[in-house]
Amino acid sequence: MPKVNRKQQYQKEQNGPDAGQAGNPKLTVYQEVTGRIIAELEAGRVPWVQPWSSTPHGACVGLPVNAQTGKTYSGINILLLWGKVIERDFAAQSWLTYKQAQTLGGNVRKGQTSTSIVYADSFTPKGERKAAREENRDPQRIPFLKRYRVFNIDQCDGLPRDLHTQAPDLPQCEQQPIAEKLIKATGADFRIGGNRAFYVPGKDYIQVPPQPLFHAQIDYYRTCFHELGHWTGAKHRLDRPMETSKGNKLYAREELVAEMTSAFVCATLGIVPTVRHTDYIGAWLEVLRADDKAIFRAASKASKAADYILAFHGEAGPKNDPESGPERRLA
Repeated sequence: MPKVNRKQQYQKEQNGPDAGQAGNPKLTVYQEVTGRIIAELEAGRVPWVQPWSSTPHGACVGLPVNAQTGKTYSGINILLLWGKVIERDFAAQSWLTYKQAQTLGGNVRKGQTSTSIVYADSFTPKGERKAAREENRDPQRIPFLKRYRVFNIDQCDGLPRDLHTQAPDLPQCEQQPIAEKLIKATGADFRIGGNRAFYVPGKDYIQVPPQPLFHAQIDYYRTCFHELGHWTGAKHRLDRPMETSKGNKLYAREELVAEMTSAFVCATLGIVPTVRHTDYIGAWLEVLRADDKAIFRAASKASKAADYILAFHGEAGPKNDPESGPERRLA
């Protein structure tokens, strides 16, 4: 078996198969995806909202899912696949690899182009393994993102008919009781009052305005899920750094996590996501331009936060354990 140069393989996976060829910029996966997200935001389109605002064929509200395994995609892949739904006017949120389509008895139509998504992997360089042995410690692994390609089921023929069947979106009158039940199940300390919504990390409570103050009743629940996104970051939950001073980059990063958390939870419940803080787009752009890994981290944290909240759906879930501290707010 020929030797594999792990460094070259690492660089290849980071840069993609075409990187380094004449006329192709040497973009890493991080740079390529971040550039795409920045372009969307600069054009006034928010990647975690757009898929349902313009799609004429009526893709269902929901997270993208692997049609064979039934597992939902997470993190940055949600944004990548949602973005492709609107770009290509797909009517489904279901995806397959080329081989999976064949396994299910179908095939990808000739001429169809794939969508690149990523998964995290890691490797240990030979030098690091040697150094670790000499220093009597565990070797450190180098993380990297690997690309792989999927196709929407709209790009395939011969698949089982039930894969193309999607449940109709619930009317808002049915969405609200489901959202209400989930919010109550979290055990979060919700306080109703005032005309602003925020989370106070030091005292571990959420305040939201009364429902009648919202132009649309469903906006109340979208707001609650945004604040629950912040709530998951408490030290005794997912332990994210909390910054309550507006204008701070850490604050902008946390707001990005909360926005996507709300979108992921809403989509799972069949509620069309919206952007709560459009005035933060400038701050998000600043963060993404300065750090091409920021959107990956934020999307990953948002997926974990959404999973934490959704774990309460139909079950008791983790106990709420408030902490004392200074009264500071995250909107």
